[in-house]
Amino acid sequence: MAEARNDLPPDPPPRPERQRQGWLAKIAPGVRRLVSKRETPENLWVKCPQTGEMIYRSDLEAALWVTPSGHHMRIGPDLRFAYTFDGGKREAIPAPRAVEDPLHFVDDKPYRVRLAQARKASGEDDAMAIAYGLVGGVPVVVLVQDFAFMAGSLGMAAGEGFITAAQAAVKRGVPLVAFTAAGGARMQEGALSLMQMARTTLAVQDLKRARLPYVVVLTDPTTGGVTASYAMLGDVHLAEPGALVGFAGPRVIEQTIREVLPPGFQRAEYLVEKGMVDRVTSRKELPEVLGSILGTLMMGRRLLAAE
Repeated sequence: MAEARNDLPPDPPPRPERQRQGWLAKIAPGVRRLVSKRETPENLWVKCPQTGEMIYRSDLEAALWVTPSGHHMRIGPDLRFAYTFDGGKREAIPAPRAVEDPLHFVDDKPYRVRLAQARKASGEDDAMAIAYGLVGGVPVVVLVQDFAFMAGSLGMAAGEGFITAAQAAVKRGVPLVAFTAAGGARMQEGALSLMQMARTTLAVQDLKRARLPYVVVLTDPTTGGVTASYAMLGDVHLAEPGALVGFAGPRVIEQTIREVLPPGFQRAEYLVEKGMVDRVTSRKELPEVLGSILGTLMMGRRLLAAE
C-alpha cells in the first residue's frame, strides 16, 4: 500500500514581534497601574446602612458622616470633638485608669483579650473620652461615649471617666455636655458595672449642687443602664435624628409583651412626641444649638449668683 502524501505546505515561520506599537499599547501599562486594586483605597466607598446607597467617602466626610438620606452614621470621639468645639480646638482631659478584669472573667475569650482588641481597634483606652474647650463661645467640658469600644458599655473605667468629666466641670465652673452611645452595662464586670449607675448619678448631683448645666446629646444607640442613669438626668436632652433610645431593645420588648410596637418606637422623633427628648437636632446644627442653650443656662446661673 502506497504511503499517503502530505501535499500541504509547511507552517510559516513565526513572524518577528513588531518593534513599533500603537499609542494605546504604550499607555496601557500606566492605565492598568492607575486603576489596579492595589492603588485603589479599600474604603473609597461607604454603604449607607439605611438605604444601601454607595457614597463616595470624601463626600460623606464633607457631610459630617450624614448620608444623603439623612442617616447619621456613628462617629468616634475625635470626629465628635472636631465637629462640636469651636474650630475643633480642645484640651484633652485624661481619665484615670481603673482596675482591669477584677473578676478574671472568661467567656469565649478572656476579658483582658477583649480589652486589648478593643483598644487596638479604636485607639482609645476605654469607652469614654473627655475634652475642654469652647462651644459657641461658651467654655464647656464635653464627654463622648465611644460605641466602637465594646459597644460603649458602661464598666468601671467608663464610670470613672464620667465622674472625672463631672469633677472637671465643677472645678472649672463650666457646663458638662455628654454624648451618649451604649449597648448597656459591661457584663464582664458583673455587679461592679451596675454600681456605675449609682456613682454617675451622684456625679450629676454634684453638678446640680454647683448650679452648672448638664446637657445630654443622645446618639444612636443609647440603651440599657446608661439610659437608666446619667443619659436621662440632663437639664436638656437633645438627640440626633433617628437615634435609638431606650432601656431594652424593640425585639426584646415585642417578645415580652407579645405585641407589635408602633412605627418609630424608641426613635428620637417618637420620643420627642412623648416628651422624653426635648429636641431632635441634626449634627450640623448641634454646635450652634448647644452654644445657644449653654449660653442661656449660664446666664441664668450668673443672675442667680448675683442675687
